[in-house]
Amino acid sequence: MSIFAVSEEKNRWLRQKMESLGVREEDIDEQFIRSSGKGGQHVNKTSTCVYLKHKPTGIEVKCMRERSQSLNRFLARRELLEKIEARAGIATAGDLKQEKIRKQKAKRKKKAKEKYQAAEPLHGPDQ
Repeated sequence: MSIFAVSEEKNRWLRQKMESLGVREEDIDEQFIRSSGKGGQHVNKTSTCVYLKHKPTGIEVKCMRERSQSLNRFLARRELLEKIEARAGIATAGDLKQEKIRKQKAKRKKKAKEKYQAAEPLHGPDQ
């Protein structure tokens, strides 16, 4: 496996994640395409966009977030692993984040409901 322009810890994490999901480098088809968007002349002259296809599952990922090809290669692999996890039914980091936000909103809604129910004056028939 290649070493990408990220910290050694992130490279190690990526290798471990790929091993745990059973994804091999040989199963990944990688192509480099010219990016679009911000970056000016640099983006127009170099092929920094990374396209990955996981042959066994058919999942495709295209990453052109950064101006660096090496960094885009890392980000594309990370995104590919997230999609493979999602397809396998494993909770991804994004899913956990959404669940946390959903719980926070429910808690706030419950508190607001209790607060405003307690603050309502009771109106009887003679008032």
